[in-house]
Amino acid sequence: MTRSVFRFLSRQPDPVEIANATHMLRLPKSTDYRQWYRLRSESRAFLEPWEPTWRADEMTESAFRTRVIRNEQEFGSGQAVPLFIISRADDQLIGGLTIGYIRRGAAQCCMIGYWMGERFAGQGHMAQAVKLAIPYIFSSLQLHRIEAACIPENHRSIRLLEKAGFQREGYLREYLKINGQWRDHLMFSLLAQTGMQHKNSSD
Repeated sequence: MTRSVFRFLSRQPDPVEIANATHMLRLPKSTDYRQWYRLRSESRAFLEPWEPTWRADEMTESAFRTRVIRNEQEFGSGQAVPLFIISRADDQLIGGLTIGYIRRGAAQCCMIGYWMGERFAGQGHMAQAVKLAIPYIFSSLQLHRIEAACIPENHRSIRLLEKAGFQREGYLREYLKINGQWRDHLMFSLLAQTGMQHKNSSD
């Protein structure tokens, strides 16, 4: 019995690979550090206005490995699915998309957040990633509702969500502490039936 429990607790999460012809979403690996470090470092000024304040050890390899372990734990417990966005043409890391705050029970809901390396922004990569994530959330995770929040000045993110079929629901005052300041956010959502219909009509 003890051996069986130990085997369960030490079991690695099953791999997740969601892909189309051009892009793949998969769980981060420790071996991704160099690509991640290079992409995040060169994109720092581009990303900081939209993210929580970077910690002093944000870019260290030890912090990255700790993050990967935490990602695996959150995925294994059903709390989140943290994904890297990979360009399949050259196996290049270009950004990330996290399916987080997964709530079961009566809610059957999650929240998505995402980031894109500066040199890959504005080229449709994130639209492809969101398009891949939506059917995974509704079909594989069997959730009913996806939420996304963004700063009102982030017009690029707003256009992305609206194009993917999300609807604006409300205005959240000082919702998240971003880059050292409590910032208002717009709340968007996508429901399962609407999301799958939107996917089918855009295929």
